[in-house]
Amino acid sequence: MANMSPEAALQSEPVRFVELVFPDQANHYGTLFGGNALSLMGKAAFVAATRHARCAVVMASTDHVQFETPVQVGELAELTSWVSRIGRSSMTVNVEVTAETLVTGQRRRAMHGSFEMIAVDDSGRPRGVHLFSPRDV
Repeated sequence: MANMSPEAALQSEPVRFVELVFPDQANHYGTLFGGNALSLMGKAAFVAATRHARCAVVMASTDHVQFETPVQVGELAELTSWVSRIGRSSMTVNVEVTAETLVTGQRRRAMHGSFEMIAVDDSGRPRGVHLFSPRDV
């Protein structure tokens, strides 16, 4: 496994996954409930941070989460996350959610935010972030 500089580590591929929004994830307006959206964004941040650190990570905080447009039941929510800053034990992970109407293919940014993730050891204490590319694993 080759160690990389922080600049090189940040050039790795972003994490992407999609979620189809079902009625059980929606509010009474028929759109993705904010709490469920935050949960999905937290999951995306967790995966991106874990891929970079290759150890256990926990969420320390969220910042600047902005809901721009609702995601309707039946639409796809595509989550893209990437590590934008690496500290000694912390990482800032940006997450964007793009909504897609399946039958038309129309896409729009629905929300975005940033999450502070902390690398932790087996005791749950902060540990150093080891920098390497996911391709090196």
